[in-house]
This record gives sequence, C-alpha cells and structure tokens, in this order.
Amino acid sequence: MIFSELYSAYYNAVAEIITLVISGERDEKRLREAVCDKAFSESVLEVLPSLRSGKWQIITPSLETPIKNKPTLPLTLLQKRWLKAVMLDPRVKLFGIEIEGLEEVEPLFTSEDYLVYDKYLDGDDFEDEGYIIRFRNILKGLRENTPLRITYLSRHGDEVVFCVLPERLEYSEKDDKFRLIARGSRSLTTFNLNRVLRVTAVKGSPPIREKISPPETCSVTLRIRDERNALERCMLHFAHFEKYAERLDNGDYTVRVNYSVDDETEMVIRILRFGPFVEVVEPQSFRELIIDRLKKQMSIKI
Repeated sequence: MIFSELYSAYYNAVAEIITLVISGERDEKRLREAVCDKAFSESVLEVLPSLRSGKWQIITPSLETPIKNKPTLPLTLLQKRWLKAVMLDPRVKLFGIEIEGLEEVEPLFTSEDYLVYDKYLDGDDFEDEGYIIRFRNILKGLRENTPLRITYLSRHGDEVVFCVLPERLEYSEKDDKFRLIARGSRSLTTFNLNRVLRVTAVKGSPPIREKISPPETCSVTLRIRDERNALERCMLHFAHFEKYAERLDNGDYTVRVNYSVDDETEMVIRILRFGPFVEVVEPQSFRELIIDRLKKQMSIKI
C-alpha cells in the first residue's frame, strides 16, 4: 500500500501521544482517548503498554518523553506522486478538493497508462462546467439536508420539475455515471445527473418526510485462491460492500458479498476482473451470468 489510513493509524496515534506529553497533558485517560481517536479501540491494549514499558523507547514509565519537538508526518515523494495522479481524475475535481504543494510533482500515473474494459463509452462529462456546478449544488444540498428543485430531462425530451430531498449520490463504474437518490417525488426517486438541467435550493420549505424503500439486495459467494495477492485485492475492491469472509482448510477463502439487485451486471464485471483466482460458488443463477458473459467475450473476433 502506498498510502492508507489503515496502515498509518498507529503512527498518527503515537504522534498524538507524543504531542500531548510535550504539551504537558500526561493524564492517562486523555492518552487513551487519543489512541481510540487516531487508531482503534482495541489498540489501547497494545500502544499504551508498549510505550509505558519502554519497549518503544519513546515515552518513559513516568509519562515523559526525550523528544523535544512535536512530531510531524510529512508525505513521501511517492505518496505525493500518488495523490497527484488521483487529483488528475476529473471525478475528484467534482468535489472541489484541492491539495497544496503538488504543483511541481510528477504524477505516479495518468489515464494513458491503463485501459478500462467492460465500461460504456457514453459516461458523464465530468469536466463540463455546468455539470460541475449542478453536482456541487446537489452535494451542498446533501450536506445541509436542504430540499432541491431539480429540472430534469425526461426520456421523451420534456423538461420536468421535481422538488426533492437528496438522500445520497451513487456512482456506477460500469456506466461511468453518477445518479442521485432522492425522496419527495412519487414518480421518480433516481435521477441520472447527465439529464439534470438545473438545480436550485428550496429555502424555507417544510421537510420532505416520504421514505424511500430500501433497494432489494442479494448476495454472491466467492471462492478465492489467494495467489498474486488475490484476497487483499478482492477485499479492497469490495471494501464498500457488506461482506463476510471465512478461511477454508485448504488455504482458500470464501467471501459472501451483499449487493443491490440493480447493480448485478456491474458485479459480474467486477468479479470477472479477478480472472481464475476467484470462482462464483453460489447462487447458480449468478454462475450462469458469469458463464454467459465469458461465452460472449470468447465469441468476439479480434
């Protein structure tokens, strides 16, 4: 991992403890809170005892430190290059994120260094100024829980106005499109952002109380042969999905992933990316989808 909140958590926790001790805050309860805040709740069992025992030679048993200056955790050049590459993604720019100090840094990679398969070519125009403005207006409404008036282009080419409360934004990797899930309209709850024409906040409106029915979900069980780091890649790839993993006696793993029925095609594409290292165990209907997709790919003449 080049840059990971998970891997740097302990460094941040210890740095916070040293900073507190240098500042004169040596209360053990406060130090425990710092560990829980910067790392994980169970980290208290390892971090504080290791510091107080002198094992790490940073904090003495009397909660003092030989370190004179508060620690900083500057980014390495590799991390800066990775951040620069991520910042070049037009989808990141939609959120208005800016990171200073990367102006002279060469990106670790660019879009010309890789090719994405199984993705439609008519994705949203993330660099269109109007699209960016509408996206940020929706994002602001989400953060502030503000109703929005949305002018939407229907399938028949008509402009329709909806007053809705934004619920969440979703991104489809297969379609390369963003969509807004909102409540308040009985006729439409999902809005494709590429068909949103205008977005304005509705001030002083009463709260919209209609509930959105949760999407239908199902699961797929995978058998992973942990070669070429397949398990770690799979867990990272499905990090935002609800899942359950179990190690088998032969060293393989089974992972059950829950997903929305609407994203079934995208799940097929995601799983196929792992090649022979991941096998669909069940359900049989999903196995058939994988088989059909592979047959179609094999029938394509290059």
